[in-house]
Amino acid sequence: MEHVLKQKWIILSMISFIISLILWLPNFIDEYGYGYWLWTFLIGPIGIVLGYIGRSKLAVVLNILITFSFFIFMFIGFLWESIY
Repeated sequence: MEHVLKQKWIILSMISFIISLILWLPNFIDEYGYGYWLWTFLIGPIGIVLGYIGRSKLAVVLNILITFSFFIFMFIGFLWESIY
C-alpha cells in the first residue's frame, strides 16, 4: 500500500514538471514573451514538495530546475549575447 501511495506522489510531481514545461512552450514556439511561464513559480515548488513526499530525487531536481528556469534562461541569454 505504501509503495502505491509513494508512486502516486512521484507521478503527481512529474505531472507538475510536465505542466511547467508546457507553460514555457508558447515562448519558444511563437518567439514572443507570454506570461504563462510565471505559473512555474507556483507549480514548481508544489512539484518539489510532491517529489519529496514520494522520495524521488529525480522529481525534486527536475522541479527545482523548472522553478529556477527563468533565471537559467536569462543567464544563458545574456551569456549568448555577450559572446555574439
